[in-house]
Amino acid sequence: MEKRYIVTGAAGHLGTALLHRLEEQKAEVFALVLPGQAGRDRGNIHYVEGDVCDPKSLRPLFAGAQERELYMIHAAGMIDISEKGSPKLFDVNIKGTENVIALCREYGVKRLVYVSSVHAIPERKDCRVMKEVEYFSPDAVVGAYARTKAAATQAVLEAGRQGLDVVVVHPSGIIGPYDRSGNHLVQMITDYLRGALPACVHGGYDFVDVRDVAEGCLLAMEKGKRGNCYILSNRHYEIRDLLGMVRAISRGRKLAVLPMWMAKAFAPLMQQIAKWKKQRPLYTKYSLYTLCSNDRFSHDKATYELGYMPRDLHETVRDTVLWYQAQNRGMAR
Repeated sequence: MEKRYIVTGAAGHLGTALLHRLEEQKAEVFALVLPGQAGRDRGNIHYVEGDVCDPKSLRPLFAGAQERELYMIHAAGMIDISEKGSPKLFDVNIKGTENVIALCREYGVKRLVYVSSVHAIPERKDCRVMKEVEYFSPDAVVGAYARTKAAATQAVLEAGRQGLDVVVVHPSGIIGPYDRSGNHLVQMITDYLRGALPACVHGGYDFVDVRDVAEGCLLAMEKGKRGNCYILSNRHYEIRDLLGMVRAISRGRKLAVLPMWMAKAFAPLMQQIAKWKKQRPLYTKYSLYTLCSNDRFSHDKATYELGYMPRDLHETVRDTVLWYQAQNRGMAR
């Protein structure tokens, strides 16, 4: 029986990278995108318009399920760096995941790989290295986005205990080429390249290449142990060092580095200015908190059990800059 991969969130940054990888494998792929986002079907990639919040709209993903072995990667989700989050954030990340679980059960999906986040893992205040955990609670994490991912991850693991074959992956801060969905971290790079980033801040995070996360998802599908979680991280990089790589590659200008106390003091003003300009702010109370939080994530389990090997970030930054420049040249013609 032939395989079919179902990828939700296929127009997102990670979803796009997954389609690139699956296209190379010539696997049959049904790719879920929101209404109006569908591209032209190509080769083995077939687009389906729908919304994880509307279960009926997801059923075309399972057409002809009796003749296929179905494998799903649930990458659809909202990222929100505000402190409280919106009702839609909770609907998409929690209820949307519950809808996906129910349909996986109904149609006999062979394995569900759920793309969670390292933010779902309770932070260790003692700065010890963080590894995979077996239980997730919204009350154990900080920020609305983290709470939704913790709740959804626990729902997936509960479904696993009830018989569904599930594997969970936890990416860290994703950057890299192919982003048309508005990834906040990629926005920081592109804002710099456009001359729209006035300064950077002290602090940093664990940044990982989107292509490595896509490969990690496929490795988890193939080799992951049922009911297990895998951290797909890289290592810590300071924001100033990340932008230093961008500067060296693009021969751009040097930015002032704001101390964290100053960035926090000016964050409300920067959010108001962004709102006035109808732009999305990069520096919010939650995003600044994240840049100071413990990001010592271990991907040892994914490396040993899956063969996951993240690349050096300089390669990621170079390819992101080149991709952005190529896109701009194309739009200028």
